[in-house]
Amino acid sequence: MMFKQESLAWHCSYQIGGVTHFFTAPNTYDEVIAVLQQCKAKGLHYFIFGLGSNVLFPDDLRNDQAFISLKKLAYWKNRTTNWFVSSGVPMSMLAIAGLLYNITDFELTYLLPGSLGAGIYMNAKYNQFQISDIIDRVYYIDLDRDNLFIQSISVSQCQFGYKKSIFQNHNWLILGADMKVIPSGDKDNELQMVLRRWLNLQDQSNLWTFYEFFAQELHLLAEKGIIIPDTLKSIERYRNSKSHFKYPSSGSIFKNNYDFGTPIGALVDQLNLKGLTHGGAMISPHHGNIIINMNRASAHDVEYLMQVIMNEIYKNFGFVPELEVVQT
Repeated sequence: MMFKQESLAWHCSYQIGGVTHFFTAPNTYDEVIAVLQQCKAKGLHYFIFGLGSNVLFPDDLRNDQAFISLKKLAYWKNRTTNWFVSSGVPMSMLAIAGLLYNITDFELTYLLPGSLGAGIYMNAKYNQFQISDIIDRVYYIDLDRDNLFIQSISVSQCQFGYKKSIFQNHNWLILGADMKVIPSGDKDNELQMVLRRWLNLQDQSNLWTFYEFFAQELHLLAEKGIIIPDTLKSIERYRNSKSHFKYPSSGSIFKNNYDFGTPIGALVDQLNLKGLTHGGAMISPHHGNIIINMNRASAHDVEYLMQVIMNEIYKNFGFVPELEVVQT
């Protein structure tokens, strides 16, 4: 795999980021290992990500840093006893698979931006449901080893908690996972067609493109007579009511502090910070824990508003909220 010059703004849902001379998107596990070895040979630091839905890239980039997107590492294997899903598959694809195979456990993933690897890393959740509820075993590479090879770990050993996992404490690259499901029926061809349509899609990291794709796939399934559960309709109504896909963003900026009790968005609302702008960025008027890219915002614009929120919450409520968005 060769590196190329690329604007990182095209590879994250914030649509923010400078131009790097070292970008690549490997398609296979062998290519992933080859890229990592190439980075080592060139003395390059590297940052690995999926669809970039929870990342804020800098405006100015280091000359010795490579950026590796796994969004093309998208495989789905039906093993008859379970499913293996690779890290580049968007989490929302699980909801489509659930509809095809009449499995309700995957409904939480509908319209969750981001790829499965990132979802496992942060134990992505919707309401009381978490990604850790639906996976059985995770496959990964220990990047601290000289010889890179695929290992696996049981979900019971992954130390999952609220937006936490063992992967946040180790330099391990998630490659995919076995799903906690025994599929029945044969809808594999239909599922693979959806996956191919996704892989052929341009601008996968754009939130509106993402939303339109999966809303359309849901519509196509309804036309085939598949009943769309109220759960999925409710998710779509909620996310649209909060304008989650209207403007570029990374979703929630901060993790909720359950010891304190009140969600960060509600605290921001109490502080009358919603709608505050800096440069091209704005604290969303619809959700206080989202900072949106209103008009060609820079990373600095977003960081300024992040700091305002942290300062005001500390001053008024006595704690500093923990960042959920990843900064490189």
